[in-house]
Amino acid sequence: MALMTVSEKGLVLLGCGKMGSAMLQGWLADGLKPSSVYVLDPFPSEWLHELEEKGLNLNKTLPQEPAVCIIAVKPQMMGEALPSLKVIARTDTVFLSIAAGTSIESFQSVLGNNCKIVRAMPNTPAAIGQGISALIGNSNSSNHDIKLCETLLQAVGDTVVLESESQMDAVTAVSGSGPAYVFHLIEALAAAGVDQGLSAQLAMKLAKKTVAGAGALAFHSEESPEQLRVNVTSPGGTTQAALEILMDVETGFPKVLLEGVKAAANRSKELGKA
Repeated sequence: MALMTVSEKGLVLLGCGKMGSAMLQGWLADGLKPSSVYVLDPFPSEWLHELEEKGLNLNKTLPQEPAVCIIAVKPQMMGEALPSLKVIARTDTVFLSIAAGTSIESFQSVLGNNCKIVRAMPNTPAAIGQGISALIGNSNSSNHDIKLCETLLQAVGDTVVLESESQMDAVTAVSGSGPAYVFHLIEALAAAGVDQGLSAQLAMKLAKKTVAGAGALAFHSEESPEQLRVNVTSPGGTTQAALEILMDVETGFPKVLLEGVKAAANRSKELGKA
């Protein structure tokens, strides 16, 4: 039903970089017609030009009252790009932002206090349909508007609805920035393997597959990550020897990750005030 509404009234995508392209690919795979999509992007990719030949509206006049407008430009480009949407700001259009660090209040200051604005934080695994997006709407956004945005975001992964916008900084620090922490874990695990005599290629393959497999097991298992860890840890064995270091309350994972996530959340708050 949501995609049918979008097909009839149109969808505007402001910015079509990696995240915007991933979302657009997901919508098209779900049956949305290219002719229903209006993309505004100053540097369109070759893929967008190919879609233009199939009916995509690329840098053309916007529909009078699109169902939804996705704001997918980088925060530093917001000041220049956002005014182009004022032409549809007085309509019933739902504005869905996936721009990090930009508050709902910031959008309302440009688009008006009566606009329906939903703020979302997806993450980079969305590029392969394995993302997680958290979203929250302003007081003008109805449950129907939130469901519409959820449907669009679910084209690239799962969604969660927040209780308040104040939670967005923590979400940014955990799931928004989180993939980088996992990538660094892979780097560090592979480097440790090399230190123990493995070739760089073999160590990296082992590290990647171990992290990917453990993540999939944690996601699909009915047991908690804590129990899964216990299952792998034999008393007096190799895993316990490593965990005694990694779980040290002063220098281990818990302390380091707590400080890292805190730093990311604080920076998110700073960016939101800039």
